Amino acid sequence: MKTFLLCSFLAVGAASTTSVIAADASQAGIYVKDSVITTKVKAKLAAKHLSTLTKISVDTDKDGVVWLSGTAPTKDASDLAEMITKDTDGVRSVHNDIHIE
Repeated sequence: MKTFLLCSFLAVGAASTTSVIAADASQAGIYVKDSVITTKVKAKLAAKHLSTLTKISVDTDKDGVVWLSGTAPTKDASDLAEMITKDTDGVRSVHNDIHIE
């Protein structure tokens, strides 16, 4: 009986560990996709060589929705950051929360 209980606990423990590992592996793909989109947007903003765009933060969720935040000196700079972001592969929509200084 003790052997049966021990084997049952081991089997349940192994199954639980496997499901946790599988869940983490599926989430890893989401985070990689998010970071790739974020990196692409940041690189495109930096390529414009406008120091005003360096004060903008970029966050991306698992669905390709990008949030822009931070500050810009003018509405034009904010609009430019939004336009650049919308024109990036993988971006589905953009939330522009950039404040004008």
